[in-house]
Amino acid sequence: MGWLTFTFSLQKKFESLFPGKLKVVRMTQQQENLKFLSHFKRKFIIHKGKRKQKTDAAQPSLYHIRTNGSALCTRTIQIGTDSSNLNSEFCFILKVPFESTDNQGIVYTWVGRAADPDEAKLAEDIMNCMFDDTYSKQVINEGEEPENFFWVGIGSQKQYDEDADYMKHARLFRCSNEKGYFSVSEKCSDFCQDDLADDDIMLLDNGQEVYMWVGTQTSQVEIKLSLKACQVYIQHMRSKDTEHPRKLRLVRKGNEPHCFMRCFHAWGAFKTPPS
Repeated sequence: MGWLTFTFSLQKKFESLFPGKLKVVRMTQQQENLKFLSHFKRKFIIHKGKRKQKTDAAQPSLYHIRTNGSALCTRTIQIGTDSSNLNSEFCFILKVPFESTDNQGIVYTWVGRAADPDEAKLAEDIMNCMFDDTYSKQVINEGEEPENFFWVGIGSQKQYDEDADYMKHARLFRCSNEKGYFSVSEKCSDFCQDDLADDDIMLLDNGQEVYMWVGTQTSQVEIKLSLKACQVYIQHMRSKDTEHPRKLRLVRKGNEPHCFMRCFHAWGAFKTPPS
């Protein structure tokens, strides 16, 4: 439901049912806390689209299983139905609907060759939870995809990432002077594309390059200070991680390269790096 609907209508009803015991916590998508996620027992599913938008059940849909290795932080998120979004280190669920009346379609759990075995078992459990027996279900390993349904259902066979080494290094920092002074703060491990604030500058480290992402509403002062912060960070990481010397790349909003965006597609799949 809408936030205003809850605030001005249902919240009062809940407070009357639980006097003095109700605490309202507002959370944004992909920033859910552990207590909230614990209720879903690792089967937390997020579909695309707006609340009142009608979905086309006749269209294939693709879901990405995303986890950061903890017992709670697991999300199944619907992404664009395109084979270029696959990655050998993850598991995906693909629904391919049929036009027949006796069978709604077939659902695949796609297991990447480098995916964690426990995550593969979890993906199968999520598939069975999401779809009833009116769907045919099949678990397939990477390289064993049926041509007639899987690749046709996902659109076509395209090149996709076969490794996700960036998961071990990916870190996101926010550069801002909104408090009256310039500061650089690291986002939490579950960062996502929504964390890219248009009035700030973001620093993304993927283990090989440090991207300085510039929003359209940032000031020249923030740009100059952020550039210096990037240089200091790169020097610091060079002394700590000699095997992965970083290079600096400038990225403006709307012109993000694939190697930049894939860190957001795979958010939460990496372990929180040491300080």
